[in-house]
Amino acid sequence: MDAIEDLPARAGSLGDSSIGAAEAALIERARRGDHDAFADLVDARLAATLRTATAILGNEADARDATQEIFIRVWRNLPGLRDAAAFPGWYGRIVVNTCRTSIRGRRRRLVREIAVSRLTADPESLVPPTARDEERIDRGELIERALDHLTPAERTILWLHHHEELSLAETGDLLGIPSRTVKSRLFTARRSLERALEEETR
Repeated sequence: MDAIEDLPARAGSLGDSSIGAAEAALIERARRGDHDAFADLVDARLAATLRTATAILGNEADARDATQEIFIRVWRNLPGLRDAAAFPGWYGRIVVNTCRTSIRGRRRRLVREIAVSRLTADPESLVPPTARDEERIDRGELIERALDHLTPAERTILWLHHHEELSLAETGDLLGIPSRTVKSRLFTARRSLERALEEETR
């Protein structure tokens, strides 16, 4: 059972390591205090940031709080970024470090939030699921339950490398560890996920 392949599909990436001329111009304008340019930067990275924070923190409520804090930190620290080309890595480190801070400071929640993305605004638009839909939902829920058994550090490294498609070196840069350590921790995280899946399927 290859759980890694079942991590949510990549749709826009937090870890894109290059920027175009238009984004570089936005960064420079935002760095000089242009609120409109910063709003455009936020819009472009909001979805990927929220997905990553949710994957690391394990629930949407904490992820939304962390995402808000991430953009506050970016706005405050952006004037000190001298090279717009360094923005992706710089931004990624803020995301990871903010989530780590959230993990250390939060209290355990007694009730797990139902993700907003699973709800529909129009109940009449619901259609009966097909057998394939139900199988996919069951599989997704199994993976989610298994991921809940992992530590935040294990979820983080799996998400960055497999969902964000960062290389070992890029993942290590965001986490502040050598590539060889990333490789070792990925192996451990994969084994933990496999064991969690075995537990869930018993």
